[in-house]
Amino acid sequence: MSKKIGSRYLPYCFLTPAIVFLLLFMAYPILNVFYYSLQNYATNKPYLRGFVGPGNIIKILTEDKTFRASLLVSVKWVVVQVGLQLVFGLMIALVLNQRFRGRGILRAIVFAPWAVSGVLTSMMWSLMYNENMGVVNDLLMKMGIIKKGIAWISGYGTSFAALTVAELWRGIPFFAIMLLAGLQSIPDEEYEACSVDGGTRWSKFLYITLPHLKETIVLSTLLRAVWEFNNVDVIYNLTGGGPVNRTMTLTMYITQTAIRDSNFGYGSAIAVISFVILAVFAAAYIKLTGFGEEEKA
Repeated sequence: MSKKIGSRYLPYCFLTPAIVFLLLFMAYPILNVFYYSLQNYATNKPYLRGFVGPGNIIKILTEDKTFRASLLVSVKWVVVQVGLQLVFGLMIALVLNQRFRGRGILRAIVFAPWAVSGVLTSMMWSLMYNENMGVVNDLLMKMGIIKKGIAWISGYGTSFAALTVAELWRGIPFFAIMLLAGLQSIPDEEYEACSVDGGTRWSKFLYITLPHLKETIVLSTLLRAVWEFNNVDVIYNLTGGGPVNRTMTLTMYITQTAIRDSNFGYGSAIAVISFVILAVFAAAYIKLTGFGEEEKA
């Protein structure tokens, strides 16, 4: 009897360190944010500290125009980034899935940006976008496209596009890796059978490749959407949310409110709203796409 009880609870003993780790480093910080969202907690105004309940959230949803503007920028950022990264990542994955000489070297080159940190990426692109000595302006002027240097990351009409290109460079390899793994799991026999039946490349892609990649596409787009929604390193280091809040995403607004302005209560309230938005989006996206239902069936 003692041996049966021991063998029954032994797995939970092995899981205990991981559970404790999650509680300390994930559950506690999350609960702490929810707690501070109910407080008027600004370190530069200690005389105003106190419990306000849902006051911060009500103020954000009803009065804060910057919150609404930053939320729209976040939605635009996620749609543009995930959409373009998916398209270009799929194109690259299809190319890398073919057999040709030097494929291994090309794969390493394509996947390399994914290993570069966000801070290093932003520093590199900041130098490339430099108005006076940047390589982007230099190439465009040599090609005759522009006559003088453009301040790409500080211009009102160019800052968002400049950020988009920099993040695409870093984000496309993620989709290429995920989709390439999915492509390599497709049996060659299905393509051969389609060729015997007179199928074209388009029909193979439409009726074999895409159905097999559905689960991979759904999972990768969901993960990337959450990551891009929470993206802060590249935006913070390149534009800081400017110019005139042109690139102010919701995460950037949280960072500026909590870190720069030291208003941790209000910043925590924005973070709670952001958490709810992402949770609802993830649940709705999984439900609408039917992710995992095929395995259950």
